[in-house]
Amino acid sequence: MSDQFTQADAAAQLILKRTPLRPRIGLVLGSGLGAFADSLGDATRVPYSEIPSFPQSTAIGHAGRLVIGKAGEVTVAAMQGRVHLYEGYSAQQVAFPIRVFARMGIKAVILTNAAGGINLGYSQGALVLIRDHINLQGTNPLVGPNDDRFGVRFPDMTRAYCKEYRQVAREEAIKLGITLHEGVYAALLGPSYETPAEIEYLRRIGADLVGMSTAAEVIAARHMGLNVLAISCVTNMAAGILDQPLSHAEVMETGERVKSTFESLLKAVLPRIAHEVGG
Repeated sequence: MSDQFTQADAAAQLILKRTPLRPRIGLVLGSGLGAFADSLGDATRVPYSEIPSFPQSTAIGHAGRLVIGKAGEVTVAAMQGRVHLYEGYSAQQVAFPIRVFARMGIKAVILTNAAGGINLGYSQGALVLIRDHINLQGTNPLVGPNDDRFGVRFPDMTRAYCKEYRQVAREEAIKLGITLHEGVYAALLGPSYETPAEIEYLRRIGADLVGMSTAAEVIAARHMGLNVLAISCVTNMAAGILDQPLSHAEVMETGERVKSTFESLLKAVLPRIAHEVGG
């Protein structure tokens, strides 16, 4: 077995050598949302290809680099793009960047993604706080021998998504006049979009939105005791809800349209989470 702890440690050390900044908050910026990292001050950009053992992003709209910099006064490490199981990576590889975050001293992660809307109360471009998830990807990053240096064998997932962080996000959204929904995210393998029958099934089991990421990252984060805030952008309504085919171009276009709203919410939330984690 490759020692993921040692690998994560080596990757973290390389990143920290590149910058004097010491982030306490990690961001994962999903499809079409990577531009937030371009606005960071005092930024150091590290391509994933230069980080040992780091998986390479192949999805369209994912730049594939880690940016350490400042959002206002708050130091963050932002991933411009993530990897997915559908690219052929294992759940352990998908979760590896979160492991690296923890070894860098990061205490909280903010995950973003593009998702399909199932809940009819959502419209295209809606921002949704993830309250919980249903992992239907058929795998888990903790499969295999447990490394106690990361966390316990059977981590609790009762509060996978930090209640206090969600409250912070709701309060800041109200101040900014942003409508912020809350819902349950179903994680599927992909890369094909779901069928109308699958969407109907997901609705019946309690899912409000659907995507192909996030669950493995959240499981790994909680395994290591990192608190999680996750926000989805509903870039399209899921199959069978509107009588039209789904396309990745639509995902990108919607991401572009809501980018400024999304960024203003992130900028408002960051100082409050930083205060909590000492960043």
